[in-house]
Amino acid sequence: MLHVAPEACFSDRLKQQLGDGYISADLYSSLAMVKMDITEIQYSNDHFDVIYCSHVLEHVDDDRKAMREFHRVLKPDGWAALLVPITADVTHEDPGITDPARRLELFGQEDHARRYGSDYVDRLIDAGFKVVKHQVGDLFSAQDATRMGLTPASGDIFICKK
Repeated sequence: MLHVAPEACFSDRLKQQLGDGYISADLYSSLAMVKMDITEIQYSNDHFDVIYCSHVLEHVDDDRKAMREFHRVLKPDGWAALLVPITADVTHEDPGITDPARRLELFGQEDHARRYGSDYVDRLIDAGFKVVKHQVGDLFSAQDATRMGLTPASGDIFICKK
């Protein structure tokens, strides 16, 4: 399993459950086991059974390249959960905007490179994925969702396969 931008609340549990089968990666965080730019993943084709990347792609300048890299390193029978906030009708981005204040104004956060819209699924498909969009209630009981801090406002869950 590749866990991108590992959340402390998950990483220890996943490492305990998966042992050597777990790799966490981040470009900046000291919590990660491996320093990695997801637009240039250093692992071979068809390497990972599972990829979990939550609320990272909106920070990546070339998100489409990162998506293609995830597709490349995912095993043919594997799956990826590639979660992003959907905060617009259609994805809005402008690579020329680098000023943090302008990014905050347009994209909702100083280090965001875009606001995703419902066409996010099209981007994943363009990268080669087959995508199924779920709601929290589709995957978890109300009790489990509450225990994990998930609500309907947590957003869509995008499960991607080759």
